[in-house]
Amino acid sequence: MSAAASPEIPGVGTGLYVYAVVAGAPADLGTGIDGAALDVVPAAGVAAVVHRHADGPYQGADDDVRRWIVEHSDVVDRLWQAGVPVLPMSFNVIVAAEEDGDSPADRDGDGPADGEGALDAGVATARRRLERWLGAHAADLRDRLEALRGRVELRVDVALDQHAVGQRDEATRAVRAELESRPPGVQRLLRRRLDRLERDAADALADELYPALRRRLAQVAEELTENRRARPEEGHVPVLTVSLLVAREAMPSVGRELAAVRDEQPAARIRYLGPWPPYSFADVPGIEAPGSEAPGIEAPGSEAPGSEAPGSEGPSNDLTEPSGKSDPSPRVET
Repeated sequence: MSAAASPEIPGVGTGLYVYAVVAGAPADLGTGIDGAALDVVPAAGVAAVVHRHADGPYQGADDDVRRWIVEHSDVVDRLWQAGVPVLPMSFNVIVAAEEDGDSPADRDGDGPADGEGALDAGVATARRRLERWLGAHAADLRDRLEALRGRVELRVDVALDQHAVGQRDEATRAVRAELESRPPGVQRLLRRRLDRLERDAADALADELYPALRRRLAQVAEELTENRRARPEEGHVPVLTVSLLVAREAMPSVGRELAAVRDEQPAARIRYLGPWPPYSFADVPGIEAPGSEAPGIEAPGSEAPGSEAPGSEGPSNDLTEPSGKSDPSPRVET
């Protein structure tokens, strides 16, 4: 990896990169981003899975960022697959070392350390900050971890094929019939009109379907959250994109409900993805955006988890099981 693509380790101090908060970590943690050794910071009955890291966030070329996100998600997935209740952190959550003057050496009057001593001191102060944060929020963290035990996240995208909707709309059928008998120049104008009519018809049907569909999915899930940043395929009009929190054994009921929706609405195009660790339902308390006063844990405010499943498959045909295990960690804008 090029030096430009990797975060620099400053001359003094270092911090901790946080992957997840867990109710107990397996003995073999494996490795993290760029093969970093993983460690556990326990406090008050919960623990954070971390690696030693420079103070700055990961940033670089798009391909590097994508790889880092996948490696981050692999750590979370290994913990979750091991049966550990997990609150996943989004990409680039970092606990910084204490500011100059707050290190043990400074408080003892010996001045700041240098070299490896400064790095070790930075890790120690970052660890204490993380322990304080875990302790301050331990009750909420334990409650949320218990609530997520045995739960999975599923993503459901429902859209309408505007051409399929148009075939059932009288105005679009009339334009389509006229198109065949017109010269090429007129056909181009009619095709534009046909596209507008199809999209208008699909938009109207999507608005009509949305309330009932959302209620139906909420009834087969313990929690539901919407992703309004989802981008539909060309020629499709979105109805809704949601993440569902369900007990693992309840997954078949979601598939049955989606199969019923598909049978009722032939123009519906459904993607059913997962199961994943519950990124969208972590509800980690006390995480502040950069620049805030406390608690010294920095999270990228615009990068919410669960926003997209890169590389996921197209519309599902068999809805008895979710298709694709693309990770729902933060998307990379390109």
